[in-house]
Amino acid sequence: MSEPVVPEPVVPEPVVSQPVVSPSVGSQPVVSPSVGSRPVASPASPASPPPLSRRGLLAAAGAAGAAGAVGIVASAGPAAASSSRRSAALVVHNARVFTGTSSRARHEAVAVGRDGRILAVGTDAAVKRFVGRDTDVVDARGGTVMSGIHDGHAHPMDAASRSLRPSLAGAEQTVEELQKTLTGFLKDSADQEPDGWLVVEDWNPVGLLPHGTAPHHKMLDSLPTRRPIALRGGDGHNLWANQRALDIAKITASTPDPVGGKIVKGTDGKPTGVLKDDAQPLVSRHIPEPDETRLADAAAKTLAEAAASGITTFMEAVVGRDELKLYQRLAESGRLLQRIVPALRVETDLTKDPAAALAYANGLRADFKDVRGLRFGTIKVFLDGVIEYPAQTAALLKPYLDKDGKPTDHRGDLYVSAADYGRLSAAFNAAGWQMHAHAIGDRAVRTSLDGYAYALRKTGRRDLRNTTAHLQLVDPADLPRFAALGVVACMQLQWAARNTWTMDALLPYIGAGRHRWLYPAHSLQKRRAALAGGSDWPVDPLQVWNQIRTAIDREGMEGEGDLYRAEEGLGRTSSLLMHTLGTARQLRSDHLTGTVERGKTADLVLLDRDVTRCPVADISSSEVRLTLVGGTVVHDAESSAGRAAAARVTRAAAGPRPTAYASVHGGRHASCGCG
Repeated sequence: MSEPVVPEPVVPEPVVSQPVVSPSVGSQPVVSPSVGSRPVASPASPASPPPLSRRGLLAAAGAAGAAGAVGIVASAGPAAASSSRRSAALVVHNARVFTGTSSRARHEAVAVGRDGRILAVGTDAAVKRFVGRDTDVVDARGGTVMSGIHDGHAHPMDAASRSLRPSLAGAEQTVEELQKTLTGFLKDSADQEPDGWLVVEDWNPVGLLPHGTAPHHKMLDSLPTRRPIALRGGDGHNLWANQRALDIAKITASTPDPVGGKIVKGTDGKPTGVLKDDAQPLVSRHIPEPDETRLADAAAKTLAEAAASGITTFMEAVVGRDELKLYQRLAESGRLLQRIVPALRVETDLTKDPAAALAYANGLRADFKDVRGLRFGTIKVFLDGVIEYPAQTAALLKPYLDKDGKPTDHRGDLYVSAADYGRLSAAFNAAGWQMHAHAIGDRAVRTSLDGYAYALRKTGRRDLRNTTAHLQLVDPADLPRFAALGVVACMQLQWAARNTWTMDALLPYIGAGRHRWLYPAHSLQKRRAALAGGSDWPVDPLQVWNQIRTAIDREGMEGEGDLYRAEEGLGRTSSLLMHTLGTARQLRSDHLTGTVERGKTADLVLLDRDVTRCPVADISSSEVRLTLVGGTVVHDAESSAGRAAAARVTRAAAGPRPTAYASVHGGRHASCGCG
């Protein structure tokens, strides 16, 4: 198949003989996205050490703050520029440089200046002039140098929290097998008897065998403990609690369903122990938070894994005060490796009160605006749930089908109306905030677009890059509206493969006609929509390069065939741009990052192979040799810390998978509360 290519930005190729010039927006000097609107300290500031070269980082391994100084050199002032030496801090040569620009010239080397910016891009011979006596020189051995990956929708702090708890890994088990597994977890944490919570991740909500066995709190009550137990569903939309946990939460037959949630009850009218969507907090709010020190240590490890995967920027897709406090702790201890755009969640019941929602968001921003590494400006709203059987909480334009292919009267759950979302978007857009909507079903996607259309009419602002995320099912009539409204399509294309999630758990329940429009990436691209990418980690294991590969071949490492490759597969260049410049645009940082150009911030990744030419299937197994953020090395595969982080990524990606996911939503949306 020929590879469709997304139109690339028309950006003049940098000339290596020109002096370094800091980019700007309008007449205002650019500041780092990691520090919001505050001026950035120059490298000469005592509080802001200069970026370390690869050797320098290794020599300083373990020093507090060495790898955590994200953004401090993103915009050097005139004094720093005048005192900066002409030789580079780092030169990578013998590379295949993917610049992400319109230039078709072959580039083999990149020089990183001592101000953390890209000093030169060009041939080996041209860049050689920037090598000084103390320049660290790295031989790329033919591997790719490119912009660091920008993850436009992920949950790294949730990944940290999950790592501290036992996991069922989405297993399908009989009740007896499950009870045996949970008994083992109880023995492993015997010091928590008699009142400590047992919280287990990645429970498969329909994984009890034989299929069709319904979970009930009595199955958990029979375990040899009186401890409260909560199994967090692998779909993030279900929680299963024992009677002790229900009692603590005071959930009884008379407890009403909360807005956006459901307390599942049996034929006797009593709770079964299963809570859906926004009913889950009825129990989860009683679960003690992990020790702050342990959680911060776990978070530091997860960010190191992300750096080992080549990620230099995250949008944390569900953020409240707890996540912000954790980021603050990481920043203060010098362990915040990436640039973070926190998407502040507006709860469903608050979407009807734009003024109160805006006050809430402004309050959080005011409280945490000085945390180095964070850049505020994004709001997250859930418009629906998930589409796969049996959850079927994603909002559809036409009803779901039953197992025999006949229409039902169920169209899923729309949590926020188009009118409410429009008013909310208009209020936030008028104040300069960007919206980010979770929309899985085609009705939810349309609702987001209707809301953005209203906001555009009210505010006239097209520069905020409002975003709709996931886009699992899009009605063809809505495809042109993304470009027309200036809405970014943020897609998680590692899901776009033929497997039990997309076939067994979905095709029979929506029919072939709608199924054809799953994850319509190329159709959106053809209609000039702006594409961005995200992983939704820890919903799926962090497999950045398999994600980029799957966007191309719609099959990936584990697919059982391709999912509409001919219709919806992206070209290689398009996929690489989607996960770099495209997401930088989504996050409004493309003036600083996303391409490899002279003067841009040196957020770069060095791979062990040429991903611009290798077989598409080989992209999945790409290994990251070096990751830089603002010229600072945050991952070095040759260091002991780098090897350990890379090994954790490999183990997680190779973790256990259920053998039969027919009729199961599965590991998707695990523990993230949305997807």
